[in-house]
Amino acid sequence: MILRSRMVAPISRPPIDNGCVRISGDRVIAIGPWETVVSSLEEPVIDLGDAVLLPGLVNAHCHMDYTHLAGRIGPTKTFTGWIQAIMTHKAGWSMTNYAQSWAAGAQMLVRSGVTTVADMEAVPALLPETAGRFPLRIFSFLELIGIKKEIPASDVIRPVLDQVRFFETAGGRIGLSPHAPYSTTSKLLRLSVRMARKWQWRLASHVAESEEEFEMFMHQGGPLFEWLKNQRDMSDCGRGSPVQHLEANRVLGPCLLAAHVNYLAPGDADLLARRGVSVVHCPRSHAYFRHAPFPHGDLSNAGVNICLGTDSLATVNQPAGVRLELDMFHEMRALSAAHPELLMETIVRMATINGAKALGLEGKIGELRPGVWADLIALPYRGSPAQVYEGIAQHSGGLIASMIGGRWAAN
Repeated sequence: MILRSRMVAPISRPPIDNGCVRISGDRVIAIGPWETVVSSLEEPVIDLGDAVLLPGLVNAHCHMDYTHLAGRIGPTKTFTGWIQAIMTHKAGWSMTNYAQSWAAGAQMLVRSGVTTVADMEAVPALLPETAGRFPLRIFSFLELIGIKKEIPASDVIRPVLDQVRFFETAGGRIGLSPHAPYSTTSKLLRLSVRMARKWQWRLASHVAESEEEFEMFMHQGGPLFEWLKNQRDMSDCGRGSPVQHLEANRVLGPCLLAAHVNYLAPGDADLLARRGVSVVHCPRSHAYFRHAPFPHGDLSNAGVNICLGTDSLATVNQPAGVRLELDMFHEMRALSAAHPELLMETIVRMATINGAKALGLEGKIGELRPGVWADLIALPYRGSPAQVYEGIAQHSGGLIASMIGGRWAAN
């Protein structure tokens, strides 16, 4: 088929006025101005009218399990207090609660233009049931938490892998998520790296998310240190930043998606860049915790690939009367408001092509050119080519259409 629209935004090349995208099966086979691409009107043509056609959005850090926690946890005085609060809420949930929450999150992502998501999976037992129910391309990063040194790291990982060994055959992709430096042992981190390399999986971790985590590793102090010191061997603290801790345990590398990275020691940004780590910023979550300004300039100047994620709805402020949604357009608008110095094109790239690179799918998703998968969305648009990135980054409201792998996902 051929999709025609007022504007096509390939991301990896300039916008195309009166453009079209030609699709065969699950791939894009041509893209360009209408008059140069159309070779035969015998092919089905779908004219999307006043719209901008762009690649589907890539949500590089999400927690679909926690969708129904929206508005349940108000901002706490400390990050440690928030951890304790979410643990309390989760303790009362059944498998049915988690499954319904996961499904609600998946539906939100599809209808808001996400076609690929990196989901941090706290309940791997859900995956055999949910696999294939939604058209999303899903990377499920299996969450690994283990702070007791007397429990072998293999005992933490083995039961998780046993629950999902058939998931990839259903079209999903598996990764490992050693949860965070403070919630894992060094042995668990190193075993996670070895397993990921063996199976050619990617890694994801929450890194330097809070000032309390930074203080714990840098200075052996703070609320998080005090809470964990009777539960965890703290001998790895006081030796450097969380980023440096991961480097010491061989976690940093091109396969790592480091979520948040809000607090950096001198040299951390350059270290992340040298190791090829991708950083995922979650603007609404960042605002919820009232973190220090996100160090976008330091990371970008060092050459770090920075992408966007929604995190979970458990860490989004809920205005009175507003229904919270997992929505990458909302994240783009929040980022623009917090960092008005950023170009709109930079923001859109963070939600598309940068996320593709983070997931090892560069050249397959996140852009429109011959050979990529036919994952694309259409938004209402009546502006000029010069305004197209602003139109995308500031978009609110519904989609005209969404396609994943050449099949309509929402319209």
